[in-house]
Amino acid sequence: MRETITAAVQAATKARDTRRVSTLRLVSAAIKDRDIAARTAGKTAATDAELLELLAKMIKQREESQKIYADAGRAELATQEAEEIAIIREFLPKQLSDADMAKAIDEAIAETGASSVKDMGKVMAALKSRYAGQMDFGKASAAVKAKLG
Repeated sequence: MRETITAAVQAATKARDTRRVSTLRLVSAAIKDRDIAARTAGKTAATDAELLELLAKMIKQREESQKIYADAGRAELATQEAEEIAIIREFLPKQLSDADMAKAIDEAIAETGASSVKDMGKVMAALKSRYAGQMDFGKASAAVKAKLG
C-alpha cells in the first residue's frame, strides 16, 4: 500500500494536480506517523489492516468537516473536503453494501457463538480482522448491538 501511495504522489506531482498531491502527502505523513508509533510500541511497522483503518478514519474526519462546512455555508471548503474524500477512497477496498454487511454480521455472530450484548466485543473483533476498510464499523456496531440486544 505504501508503494502505491508513493507512486500516486509522484504521478500527481508530474500531472501538477495540487489537490491530489497535498491529499496524498497527508495520507503518506499519516502512514509514517502510524509506522513510527508501531515501532515505538515494539512492532516493526503498521500492517495493511491498520493502514486501511487509518484511511477510513481520515475519511470519517473529512466527512464530519464537510458537514460542518456545509452547515456554515462554506461551500468551497465542503467541496474541498469532498475531493479529498474521493482521493482517499481510491486506496480503500470496495465497501460492503448494507445487505453484505448484514450477512457478514450474521456470520460473525454464528462463528463466535455470541448470544448477548456482552459478546459484542468478540463479534466486532472478528469483523475488524476480516473486513478492515470495507465497512463502516460505527454502523456495524449499531447493527450488532441490535441483533444481540
